[in-house]
Amino acid sequence: MSRQQGTGGKGKSSGRGFKNGKDKVSGRGRDNAKSKSFARGNAPMKKSAQPKKASDSDAIRLNKYIANSGVCSRREADEHIAIGLVTVNGKVVTEMGYKVKMDDDVRYDGARISPEKKAYVLLNKPKGFATTTSEGKGRTVMDLVANATASRIKPIGRLGRNSTGLLLFTNDDSVVKKFTNSKNGVSRLFQVELDKNLKFEDLKAIQEGLKIENNLVTVEEISYIEGQSKNQIGLKIKNTGNTIIRTIFEHLKYDIIKIDCVAIAHLTKKDIPRGHWKHLTIQEINTLKML
Repeated sequence: MSRQQGTGGKGKSSGRGFKNGKDKVSGRGRDNAKSKSFARGNAPMKKSAQPKKASDSDAIRLNKYIANSGVCSRREADEHIAIGLVTVNGKVVTEMGYKVKMDDDVRYDGARISPEKKAYVLLNKPKGFATTTSEGKGRTVMDLVANATASRIKPIGRLGRNSTGLLLFTNDDSVVKKFTNSKNGVSRLFQVELDKNLKFEDLKAIQEGLKIENNLVTVEEISYIEGQSKNQIGLKIKNTGNTIIRTIFEHLKYDIIKIDCVAIAHLTKKDIPRGHWKHLTIQEINTLKML
């Protein structure tokens, strides 16, 4: 419905008028502008629900957001928006000139996009830091990588507060999906120290898969660490957390003294002291994407 300014009698109607000036503000004059009545069949049309617009001070146009993400040009982005291929925070947006914030969930054809530069940070986590992005959890891994990049990176998977070793951070959803894919995943190698030597029959049972609470729990590889006592175990899994490790050994009545992630696929702790991080090289990123 167009919103042309109309008149009612000698005085002008308040604020916005209505088509052809036929609809008048009920009451007598401007002071009653809030009490509007409409003739039947001439009521304002309800617009489809749209996500709340971001304020101009901290927002950019949606087509620019899409173009900066590398999906297409701004002109092409307008076309994609018009035909309903873009959602903001779960709702389709078709309005031209719509503005969004950098932390809005913007998706093109179902896939989340971001105009930020892709970043890949590898941390050698020390003890005493929680793997979380939530505030109010004490010291977290986000404190350790706070100065690594301006991009909003998040950890893939988790290590317990008292676990140590490698943790990968990124804002690249395609890499995150590789780790969280239930069928394939990405291998991680852990060194586990137990409170006592691992019996050979228990090692074989873990190799073959354990039935725990009606679920089959399996690992890729498990072995004693050469040159170490038999309470030092090497364990390779594709699960993104280390909860499965604790589940396995608690089921077999072992206490875990230490868990250390020593490798993620081809990535190792070489030249990364405990508590420090590094940016992945182009070659390491490309290899990661090829897994």
